[in-house]
Amino acid sequence: MKNYFITFEGGEGSGKSTQIDFLNNFLNKKGANVLCTREPGGTPSAETIRDLVTKGDPNRWSPLTESLLMWASRTEHVEKLIRPSLEEGKWVLCDRFYHSTYAYQGIGHNLGIEKMRSIKNIVIGDIRPDLTFIFDIDPIIGIERTKKRNSEEDRFEKMDLNFHNNLREAFIEISKGDPDRFILIDAELDISAISEIISNEVMNRLIL
Repeated sequence: MKNYFITFEGGEGSGKSTQIDFLNNFLNKKGANVLCTREPGGTPSAETIRDLVTKGDPNRWSPLTESLLMWASRTEHVEKLIRPSLEEGKWVLCDRFYHSTYAYQGIGHNLGIEKMRSIKNIVIGDIRPDLTFIFDIDPIIGIERTKKRNSEEDRFEKMDLNFHNNLREAFIEISKGDPDRFILIDAELDISAISEIISNEVMNRLIL
């Protein structure tokens, strides 16, 4: 079975992690060798950067500094884990990738998607997911979900509602860019319904 790189994108509390666990189990039953990872993070050094950007005061970093920290983490992740795993024949399922930076820092923090694309081309080159699921959720519902986690990683959740509304619109616009690669999912559906959509899309687009 050919391996693929699949990413999961969306706002806070949209249920990405739950569906990554589902797809991991689904693919394992099909005999696939699967790596599940996340951004920011994925390697020891990238996880160190994760702590810097996901914890603390929302104004801890300037938008540009925050962006560069994300790209530094991603460079480590791609070079040391994602690319080697793909070359070894593993499926890679990643909770967030560069489209989150396009949305969060490019649109949410007004740095501009074109600037983010330029940095992307410099630091990780032409690597891109084969399939990206974008989870769309009302930010108010998503933020309420995150409060149940009781996690220290709440820096982005503490940003104002306008920021999260802009994120939602950014992800919707991103999903329109390549219908063959982006799948927009209503993240307010039942978990089982979302899982069925994901398994059907993976089967129809990548496996069959």
